[in-house]
Amino acid sequence: MTARGLVLLVAAVQFVNILDFMMVMPLGPDFAIALGIPTSRIGVLGGAYTLSAAVAGILGARILDRFDRRQALAIAMLGLVVSTALGGLSIGLFTLLGARLLAGAFGGPATSVALAIVADVVPPPERGKAIGTVMTAFSVASIVGVPAGLRLSQWLGWRAPFFGVALLGLVLTVVAFRLMPSLRGHLRASDDGRPRSERLTFDPLVRATLANTACVMLGVFALVPNISTFLQNNLGYPRERLDLIYLVGGLASFVANRPVGMLVDRFGATRLVLAGTVIFAVAVHFGYVDPVSANHVIYVFPLLMLSATVRGVPINTLASRVPAPAERARFMSALNATQHLSSAAGALGASLLLEADAQGRLSGMATVALLSIGISLLVPAITWFIERGVVARDLPRGAPRPREA
Repeated sequence: MTARGLVLLVAAVQFVNILDFMMVMPLGPDFAIALGIPTSRIGVLGGAYTLSAAVAGILGARILDRFDRRQALAIAMLGLVVSTALGGLSIGLFTLLGARLLAGAFGGPATSVALAIVADVVPPPERGKAIGTVMTAFSVASIVGVPAGLRLSQWLGWRAPFFGVALLGLVLTVVAFRLMPSLRGHLRASDDGRPRSERLTFDPLVRATLANTACVMLGVFALVPNISTFLQNNLGYPRERLDLIYLVGGLASFVANRPVGMLVDRFGATRLVLAGTVIFAVAVHFGYVDPVSANHVIYVFPLLMLSATVRGVPINTLASRVPAPAERARFMSALNATQHLSSAAGALGASLLLEADAQGRLSGMATVALLSIGISLLVPAITWFIERGVVARDLPRGAPRPREA
């Protein structure tokens, strides 16, 4: 299989992984009514998934590089399929919470292995475009998956999307396992006759990359779990049109993915991250601080989705250049753990700041949004530090340093 074919296969599997996570929050008001969950606590379910994924990432950082990438991905995805199906069988808050904890335990390592595969098979000069391709899974999940899940919930009940994602995940995992070759190059790369280290080297670039990811996810997931509730209950956006904004937002992200990847390969990460931060701040201001009317939500929400792509592709591309090949899955696992731990902190922290009235309307969203914008302003500066360090480290000895961007 060619590298391009392998990247597309990983993107297909990653679509299920992302959809499993993305669909739960938009469905929140639906299952909150059915299971008697207060709308202000929907974020706890998102936080449970990400917290579990963080713990799994910490454990995975010590063991994932021991195994063939294909086998590791298959096991993680099968676990995700089972736990998603269990979510559809939930009978109350605690059973759904348990299913989401289990889903996070498998979904986190699945993401780590998927990104490690891309970094293994694609050389650095082309990696931005490849990671942009894999991240189209996020866009496709928004364009197709989330709207389809919302419609299924309306037609067949809130359990149907869970069963549908589990079935799709099973099919794609079996196909991927049959088509994907054995991937053991990272094992050979580390076989130099010395004892194999199971620890990740936490040098300044690794620490800065983890901090950058934490800032991004902390700010984003203070908002994401509450989007559907805020739109419907605070702004009066109709439930039957909720799938439309995810469709439009996903299209904006999808269109931007590959161009952003190519721009990263050409101009570097910092400039793109700065542009994405500006887009994010504008979207959050007009979405939550000084919110537009329900009629104009369709213009603001796509900006939030677009900012995820404009920041996410360069940050992930830059992160793939930080570790040595033999540490790549461990690094991706640590990165994934940081991502999910900070996402959990954002979701759970926002839940503590928010209150819901008898009609389910949320108060405190403006405060949460301003905190999110403030955290996001740190991201371009940290990205600049990482990119500068990676470029300097990778220069041949004696070569002149390139001009600063």
